[in-house]
Amino acid sequence: MDVEKFNLPGLEDKRPIVIAGPCSAETEEQVLETAKQLAAQGVKIYRAGVWKPRTKPGGFEGNGLDALPWLQRVKKETGMYVSTEVATAKHVEAALEAGVDLLWIGARTTADPFAVQEIADTLKGVDIPVLIKNPVNPDLDLWIGALERLYNAGIKRLGAIHRGFSSYDKKLYRNLPQWHIPIELHRRLPELPIFCDPSHIGGRRDLIAPLSQQAMDLQFDGLIIESHCNPEKAWTDASQQVSPDVLGLILNNLVVREMNQTTESLAALRRQIDEIDMSINEILAKRMRISREIGQYKKEHDMAILQTNRYDEIIKQRMAQGQSMGMDPDFMKAIFEAIHEESVRQQSEIMKYK
Repeated sequence: MDVEKFNLPGLEDKRPIVIAGPCSAETEEQVLETAKQLAAQGVKIYRAGVWKPRTKPGGFEGNGLDALPWLQRVKKETGMYVSTEVATAKHVEAALEAGVDLLWIGARTTADPFAVQEIADTLKGVDIPVLIKNPVNPDLDLWIGALERLYNAGIKRLGAIHRGFSSYDKKLYRNLPQWHIPIELHRRLPELPIFCDPSHIGGRRDLIAPLSQQAMDLQFDGLIIESHCNPEKAWTDASQQVSPDVLGLILNNLVVREMNQTTESLAALRRQIDEIDMSINEILAKRMRISREIGQYKKEHDMAILQTNRYDEIIKQRMAQGQSMGMDPDFMKAIFEAIHEESVRQQSEIMKYK
């Protein structure tokens, strides 16, 4: 895809491009007050959710059309560009009529090719920047497919938003960053601007600063951060929003390094290694938890810890699987022998206690 440089008149040509504002446009007063405080921090692009997709019914789903005039006031009174999320053709039409300057497509919508195509069809002939969040699950081809649908509709000012990926096991992050996926997106589409959404990756305001720094270290082009004039009382996602003053501190403390291509590529590869190693640790911890559950079952049913036939079967299968993936069988044997040894040790600890 031959995407055009992401730009809006008056924006400085430097990293990071910052998009900030509340998760939801709650009231006219809240929208305007947050915008004025952000403008004072130098933010040029304001974001606010007008339509809010909720996981379960009953939550605040946005003010819809009523909130669009509030964004118009933000433009008029602060000079900021305004942006919002769209998920349907009607959303697009209403946002364009209201003069919204930038649109983004959310993770749930990206996962639905029919919805993305509907948005793309509605945007034909319109010159507006559109950012596309990664799908909920780690599917790079689905993410690229959404970008291609917009590009084929004539949208050339495209960008991607990395907001992390859902996981059943919630650990440190609300959504796992899995940095190697946006890194691979950059490798495939090197001209495509990539924004990081540390608010949705972390799910906690104390993680926004380190995640933003990591995005800058990985040469991301911009940040989209949730900021609210009174974050503790936000109607949605209160725990991951920061005040404009705190956002200003975060941005002022960012270290933005410009690296040559060789160093940048090496750093990106090392980041992938770090991310994969973290995933390996999480998977091993999960495996050991299951091993302890097995140990408890064996204890309750007076079974021996070592099941020789099962052990031999595991080693042979894992060696064969590893070899089919291009890995040395002896290497795989050594790894799974070590894993089995630790599983036996943890089960033995359970057997000690009545």
